Amino acid sequence: MRLNWLDVVILLLYLVGITAFGIWFRRGQRDIHDYFLGGRTTPWWALAFSIVATETSTLTFISTPALAFAENLHFLQLVFGYLVGRVLICLILIPQYFRGEFYTAYQLIEKRFGARMKSAAAATFLVTRALADGVRIAAIALVVRVAFGTGEVASVVIVLLLTLLYTFHGGLKAVVWTDVLQLAIYLAGAASAVVILLERLPGGWNQVTAVAAASGGKLGVFDFHFDWTTKYTFWSGVIGGTFLTTASHGTDQLIVQRLLAARSARDSKLALLASGGIVLGQFVLFLLIGVMLYAYYGAPAIAPGRSYDPVFPEFIVTRMPAGLRGLLVAAIFAAAMSTTSGTLNSLASSSILDFQQLRGATTDPERLLRLSRRMTLFWGAVLLLLGTVRWGPLLEAGLTIASITYGSLLGLFLLGILNRRATARGALVGMIAGLATIVYVRFATPVAWTWYVLTGTAATFLAGSLASLLDKAPQPSSEPAGPEAR
Repeated sequence: MRLNWLDVVILLLYLVGITAFGIWFRRGQRDIHDYFLGGRTTPWWALAFSIVATETSTLTFISTPALAFAENLHFLQLVFGYLVGRVLICLILIPQYFRGEFYTAYQLIEKRFGARMKSAAAATFLVTRALADGVRIAAIALVVRVAFGTGEVASVVIVLLLTLLYTFHGGLKAVVWTDVLQLAIYLAGAASAVVILLERLPGGWNQVTAVAAASGGKLGVFDFHFDWTTKYTFWSGVIGGTFLTTASHGTDQLIVQRLLAARSARDSKLALLASGGIVLGQFVLFLLIGVMLYAYYGAPAIAPGRSYDPVFPEFIVTRMPAGLRGLLVAAIFAAAMSTTSGTLNSLASSSILDFQQLRGATTDPERLLRLSRRMTLFWGAVLLLLGTVRWGPLLEAGLTIASITYGSLLGLFLLGILNRRATARGALVGMIAGLATIVYVRFATPVAWTWYVLTGTAATFLAGSLASLLDKAPQPSSEPAGPEAR
């Protein structure tokens, strides 16, 4: 073990405390409205913190510094797209969600295209979210292996079981309020790492900038050249990031569930826009940590294609002082647990509410609540299995998986909202065409993953619109033509 007794005590206090805090929110739960929407009593600022805690996770904590360590700050161009995407969601999607009593994003699809398309959209979400969060949970194993030298499976089991425990009991309200605490913990941990790094560098920030300049623009943010195969340019970042966020925050139940839990459409928009400012500051912080680590280790040679995800965890457990080291490890666990708890609750909500066959004909509130908790346990087992898979560089693996299916989901939503002539059969054709297009692009072309959502969205919308036109066209008569037609 590479942590001392003080670090372990701090980590255990965090794990026990956050689990007990989450379970406490079981009080007063009566039905799925409380379990999946928190009774719509949560203030917008808490939802904003929860959105940030959910979307960033352990991948942000360890993989974002690794990106800057190996490359530069070009990833920030994608974050600028995240901000634009939030504005589009406020203008296009949130008003639609608050025109009915929705529990999931896909009930909007049901209202427009029927139950079959709702199930297709929900199934896409379930598969995508489970796979993407399997990557995030794998990040826990990496940290625990570095910190404790223990087996990966054991570490995943411990963290997932504790998260499952309070999510099972407390529902969305527990998820949101534990997210608020966990966000504060891991941002404080990251800020303390910045302070320690600057203290350990003899020249402080001046040394960081000097090393970065000597390394060929390590602090560079913008790249204005256009290239479909480059992941982070201004164009792929802002345009691709806009579509990625519009899909992830506007059609993915993981985030939409928080938007639906707001007291009103106005609060929902406030939460989403405020989360954008926090996210921008957060990514700046973690990327700068990566540059500082590069300077701290003396500008080491970078091997192309190699994953540098262990760099920040290694620094934490080998160079941070006792006590603070335990806080940083707890912060990484906090980032992991905040995302996992939200995923479990959103997967359970979509499974129960978007698939009639899973809940049967029951309308009894208590039975539905029990069924929802059992579904939370089921998805906990699925994530446990996926968390033991080796995924490669973690941040980009998670984003790539999500981007493959997000395009068809966003295209479906835009088709339903923007094209009033779209039909259910046209929408299904569009989704299939969008998925097929992006699978082809992913495996047969060198196009960067940052363009996947835009590509899938455009293919889905265009194919769905064309199929809807053909679907509505009058069918040719099978009767012989009359004299007037000759």
